Amino acid sequence: MTHPFEVRGEITADATPDQVWDAITSGPGVDSWLMGRTEIDSDNKTSTFDMFGNTTTSAITAWEPGHRYATREDQNPDGTFMAFEWLIEARGGGGTTVRFVHSGLLGEDWEAEYNGLSVGDHAYLSKLAVYLAHFAPRTATRSTFLPGPITRDSWAAMTAAVGAGPDAANGQPARLTVPGIDPVDGVVEFVFPPSFVGMRADNAMYTLIHGYNDMMFATAHYFDDRDRSAETQAWQAWLDALA
Repeated sequence: MTHPFEVRGEITADATPDQVWDAITSGPGVDSWLMGRTEIDSDNKTSTFDMFGNTTTSAITAWEPGHRYATREDQNPDGTFMAFEWLIEARGGGGTTVRFVHSGLLGEDWEAEYNGLSVGDHAYLSKLAVYLAHFAPRTATRSTFLPGPITRDSWAAMTAAVGAGPDAANGQPARLTVPGIDPVDGVVEFVFPPSFVGMRADNAMYTLIHGYNDMMFATAHYFDDRDRSAETQAWQAWLDALA
């Protein structure tokens, strides 16, 4: 049996509508704030998304540059699918309002999926806002998205990793303190206890998420050309230690 769902979100972006459009409708732009890898073919009106080797294909159902973008996944054999709609509106005095609707049909484990999507969508909208304010038009040269163990409560470890306490707040100084990674100074950009915390450095954006089925995830988007392989290994070791 399938179950309909809908997740809505809205952010105010420190960017023009055209900059928002580029961030949500180009593969390199999307890969600068979302997990996995996205390819968008505007000519053929298709979008593909790959994560951990699982690829989904979507039809682009709305393409109104600077205003509206929407996609709908091919339906799975069990009838499930997801659809996304983005609405972009310039604000008087500067900036852009971005509205987001994630909908479709979920399967038997729909409650856990819905809870995970609610957390994940909120986290990635927050990352999009940070990307637009501080990194665009640059795009990420490399991204890391690592799944970790199932944990009941990792909030203290998550906030400690970015050099903040459990009462971390947006805008406070951050200092990445993960064994195996040289300390990195930055700013705590978004906090949503106990689900996710993110920090921004000069050339990177880091997010730790406690999401779907209580699974931990570590994500990073890098905007320089340094070799990050050792850092990826360090993040994996940090996740493993939470088990």
